Amino acid sequence: MAISMTEAAASHIQRSLAGRGKGLGIRLGVRTTGCSGMAYVLEFVDELQNEDQVFEEYGVKVIVDPKSLVYLDGVQLDFVKEGLNEGFKFTNPNSRGECGCGESFSV
Repeated sequence: MAISMTEAAASHIQRSLAGRGKGLGIRLGVRTTGCSGMAYVLEFVDELQNEDQVFEEYGVKVIVDPKSLVYLDGVQLDFVKEGLNEGFKFTNPNSRGECGCGESFSV
């Protein structure tokens, strides 16, 4: 099982953690919501839980709980800028469909 990220995503996360002044990395998870059924959740992590899986790339840790990892195995996290908009983009091989705004997905 693996989670990967682009250099752009890692750089953005590093800047965010530095601006925050603390944190081990970010937690990537899923929750039930949205028009397609599931949504990605990102939050800062200050403390690891025993069951957490840690993936590290470019010196940045992405932490995933076992329940979310089932839906996130193989995900690549990217950070993109399109015009005036910017944000994280998820490439998920487990996704069977996404809503139009890309905020939620189905498996």
